[in-house]
Amino acid sequence: MLVNTSVLILVLILTTLSPRGISAEQISVTDSQGHLILLTAPAQRIVALAPHLVENIFSAGAGGKLVGAVGYSDFPPAAQSLPIVGDFGTFSIERIAQLKPDLILIWGSGNGPAAWEKLQTLGIPVYVDEIRDLDDIPASLRNIGQLAGTAELAELAARGFELDIETLRSRHAGMNTVSVFYQIWHEPLQTLGGDHLMNQVLSLCGGNNIFANAAGLAPVVNIESVLIANPSAILASGAGPDQPQWLQRWQDYPTLKAVQTGQIYYLDPDLIQRPTLRLATGAELVCQNLNKARKHAEN
Repeated sequence: MLVNTSVLILVLILTTLSPRGISAEQISVTDSQGHLILLTAPAQRIVALAPHLVENIFSAGAGGKLVGAVGYSDFPPAAQSLPIVGDFGTFSIERIAQLKPDLILIWGSGNGPAAWEKLQTLGIPVYVDEIRDLDDIPASLRNIGQLAGTAELAELAARGFELDIETLRSRHAGMNTVSVFYQIWHEPLQTLGGDHLMNQVLSLCGGNNIFANAAGLAPVVNIESVLIANPSAILASGAGPDQPQWLQRWQDYPTLKAVQTGQIYYLDPDLIQRPTLRLATGAELVCQNLNKARKHAEN
């Protein structure tokens, strides 16, 4: 098991620096798109337009300040009682305005650039979050903590995640690599490329993504290319926590190493595809599965 954040109760020395031209009372944070967010006081009424943002706000100690969310914002359980303003792709700006937020958090690539432009008409600060790197997760938590006035709690959560990831990295450093096909859908057959956050998780565990050089974050591939690469492990995640029937289709290709050795695993997408603290748990499961495949490959 990874180290729990409770062991990280440290003496935190947090120094607030005030850039020239910004008063000490103001909060200054730069978001993923380079927008400077200025608040005269910590946000008290927050709307988040992506499930992972809702989760990260709770992890940063600011869940009690959330007044609105989008569909599928189901973790932690307290998030399920939040007022819903739509889905991350189709939210209601009128509903958001009715909630009278003093801060809105959006998902850059998920909500899209048009969302930012649309929300500017409300005259409310909009923070754009885009997590593409494992280091972006604790950085995002720290920014949320600054904006919400929960910096100490956010710092503890961020440090806990960093320690968990570093523990996995150290544990698997120098191990033999394992070739992996990561499947996210079946029709069309879809995987995750080298620029996706998941590719970093595979590398962390000593996995070699057979489609790391493919163009795009989630490229469509064909069966023939998987057969040629002949991975030692197949990992998959779908639309829910239960293993889908389509994963059994790989049994129709008995020449694959992963099929021959039984190294086909399904992962709960909420643990591995949401860029939240739970990704550390998902990464540990990935490492455990690849360790099994590694033993088969070495025998």
